[in-house]
This record gives sequence, C-alpha cells and structure tokens, in this order.
Amino acid sequence: MQEELNQFERSNVWTLVDRPSNQSTIGTKWVFRNKLDESGNIVRNKARLVAQGYTQEEGIDFDETYAPVARMEAIRMLLAYACYHNFKLFQMDVKSAFLNGFINEEVYVEQPPGFEDSKFPNHVFKLTKALYGLKQAPRAWYERLSNFLIEKGFEKGKVDTTLFIKMYKNDILVVQIYVDDIIFGSTNECHCQEFAKLMQGEFEMSMMGELSFFLGLQIKQKKDGTFINQAKYIKDMLNKFGLENTKPQATPMSSSTKLDKDEGGKCVDSKLYRSMIGSLLYLTASRPDILFSVCLCARFQASPKESHLIAVKRIFRYLRDTPCLGLWYPRVSTFNLHAYSDADYGGCKIDRKSTSGTCQFLGSMLISWFSKKQNSVALSTTEAEYISLGSCCAQVLWMKQQLLDYGVKIETIPLKCDNTSAICLTKNPIQHSRTKHIEIRHHFIRDHVLKKDVVIEYVDTLNQLADIFTKPLDKERFWSLRRELGLTSLS
Repeated sequence: MQEELNQFERSNVWTLVDRPSNQSTIGTKWVFRNKLDESGNIVRNKARLVAQGYTQEEGIDFDETYAPVARMEAIRMLLAYACYHNFKLFQMDVKSAFLNGFINEEVYVEQPPGFEDSKFPNHVFKLTKALYGLKQAPRAWYERLSNFLIEKGFEKGKVDTTLFIKMYKNDILVVQIYVDDIIFGSTNECHCQEFAKLMQGEFEMSMMGELSFFLGLQIKQKKDGTFINQAKYIKDMLNKFGLENTKPQATPMSSSTKLDKDEGGKCVDSKLYRSMIGSLLYLTASRPDILFSVCLCARFQASPKESHLIAVKRIFRYLRDTPCLGLWYPRVSTFNLHAYSDADYGGCKIDRKSTSGTCQFLGSMLISWFSKKQNSVALSTTEAEYISLGSCCAQVLWMKQQLLDYGVKIETIPLKCDNTSAICLTKNPIQHSRTKHIEIRHHFIRDHVLKKDVVIEYVDTLNQLADIFTKPLDKERFWSLRRELGLTSLS
C-alpha cells in the first residue's frame, strides 16, 4: 500500500487542498490482488488505490470515456505477421499505467483509508492525473501514450488505432497496445532494445521478456512456428465446475443434437449455466472447434433446462479429452489472404433461421472465425449462403485494410463458397423476383465483386472448412476439419 502511494508521489498525481464547498468529492478504496504467471504461480502482490468512479456524473466529473482496445483478431494477425517474417515478439507492462494520463476536468478525491494526513484530516486531494476507477482514466492514458509514440516517429494504424508502426530502411518495428500491456517486435532486434529504453525513459515499465502469456493466451514462439493455446485456462475451468473427472468425449456436440426451448424440461440454476457459457466463450479465442456448440447453447441463457446443461457439459467433456489443443502458425506458411463462407439453411429448430459460419486465413494461419444465427428467416439456401458471404466479405475487407498498415498490399481476395447459385447472385446485378426482398445491406458484396476487391470461388462441400461453424458434425468429419483449421497439439 505504501509502495502504491510512493508511486503517486513520484508521478505527481495529486495535491492536498482544502475541501471545496461547491463540488462533491469521490471516495477511494483499496483493492488487493495477486498477479499470476502462465503456470498459476504468484509473481507479485499488488495493492491498488481505486477511486469510486460510479459516483461520478457525466458532464460534471467527466466528458468522454472511450478508449480503443485491440481486437483479438488483431493480436492473432500480429502473431501471424511475426511468424511469417521470422522475428520474435516481446512484452512489457506499464506500472500503474492510468497514473500517467492527464485529466482536463477538476476532480477531488477523499484521502486513502488508513493513510489520512494527521495535520489536515479533512483535506482532500485534487487530481492532476487519472486514478484507477475514474471514468475518464482509460482515455487519458491512451491519449498520453499515443501522443508520446507519435512524437517519437511512430505512425498510428488507420484501422486499428492501438497499433503503432515505425518504418526504417529495410526494417519494421510493430507495437500493439492493450491498455497497459504492450507487445512489440521488429525484423531487427536492435530496434526492440531501443524501444524498450525509450519507454523506460518515459514511463515506469517492467520488461517481461519474450511474449509467452497474454490475455489468457499461452504463446510459444518456436523455430518452426508459433503455438497458441489456453491449456491452463481449460484446467482451471474444469476444476471450477467440478468436471475434471468426467468421461471424455470425441466431439463437443453429437451430430444428432437439435436443441429447442424444452419448455416442459426441468429447470436448472441459470447463474451456473451463464457462468459456464461465459467461461467457454472466452475460450473460443484460441479454440474455434467449440464455437458453434457454445453459441448454440448460449441462446438458452434466459431459461436454461436440463437438456441444455447436458449439452454444455458435453463441451466440457470434449475439452477434458483435448486440453492441449491449440492453433499452430507454421513458419513456412504463405501470407495470402483467403476465406471460407458457409450457411446451414433453417438450422435453428425454434424460429427456422439459418446459421452463418466463416473463417479467414493468412496462408495456412487461421486468423478469424465467426458463427452466428442470421437476423432474418431465409427463403432459400441461396439466400442463406448469400447473407453469409456478405458477413465474410466485411471481415476480409477489415483485414485487408489492417494489413495495409503493416505494408502488405493485397489485391483480390478469394472467398470460397459451396453454393453456385449464391456465387451467381454476387455477379449478376439484375434484381430477380427471388432476391428483391433481401435487405439492401446484404447486396454490398456485389459492389466489391465489381471493384475486384474480392472474387467468389466455388469449393466443393468436402473442402468447405467453414462447415464446422454451422452445424454439429460426426467424429470423422469434425476431426478432419479441425486439422485443416490448424488445430493441433504441440506434442
């Protein structure tokens, strides 16, 4: 606790002043936590003084609170880029990051509990910098860091504003920000050392060496590629729900499963059910093989029944059988962007809406995936596939723009679909009677096909990798697609 207050003194966070008569003050409280490494060992005991920001009023105590956060696809894209260009990524952590952000508003906080000034017990602190818990703290920190990096010659990403890039003659230095965690790497390791010194000169940093554990992802950077998994998280999750000794399953869902509301079924604890779904959704960051099953079970969180809980427990039993499975990015991969799109027509038993499934690759490295029930009922398989293609197109266009920031220019992106009618529909601008009811927003794919941003290619159903995101499959088909997506065990 004393160390935290010493940090405040060094950073000139506040000044002790008389209590203002015309303005309310914000309370403070101590929060304690242990910081763990990827093995679950305690690395650091931390005490943090936090402002009770829930008492702040918008327009009086703060104006804007928004601060950008990197998307998980952007993190995987950086890992793939580093793997392809054969350089290692490093990680650093900013100590008390939010204390570095300057605030424009006039904010007063109470003295820390247990550390009141004996001479001025009724005085309060006037903040000059942000404090954890304040609504504007993330924005203030991001602005301070962003302005500092731009001053030092970095360029901010045009699409992802948490990405900063500095170009040298033949080298590139890439920096990705996630609040107070910073990932960086360069094709020349000297630039990494210079960047580390630059940051340590401006902020109090703790260097954490090679990137190995980030946002719950365990990352192993090896000579022949990069491996991403969440084995520790799976183990903790199985222990949390008491399922570590259950019988393993070969697939997350039986191919004959058709879940509905089951209104006559036995009710189960909705809090437990939602907790299990939330834990599984976090796991889909490195395990695309469970995405469809988890999303299907997530539709019944409002009123879960025993049949739904059995389906969720089967996913856990599958994870018990495959805890070490993860994404493998091989060093020898190409770096061409391509995607697969599929749809399961009328797959939802309740409202007969179709399910879209897409996945996007850089060479053989899986970067992004998607499984979602469509918003409207499709009148044909062609319409369902066409809507899915639109979603896939939007994602690859974002990836194309993101790659431009890395200096990678991609002309035409192939989207692979197994429905010839949907492919014809993207090329033919004539409004047929069968398609005039489709919402305008789904037709934007035609525009991009004409511009040659994307090209729709036919792929037979056996080689349609997005099939795994639209329906439950039998063991042989599921295992085959899982392998094609790049999911493997490091051993």
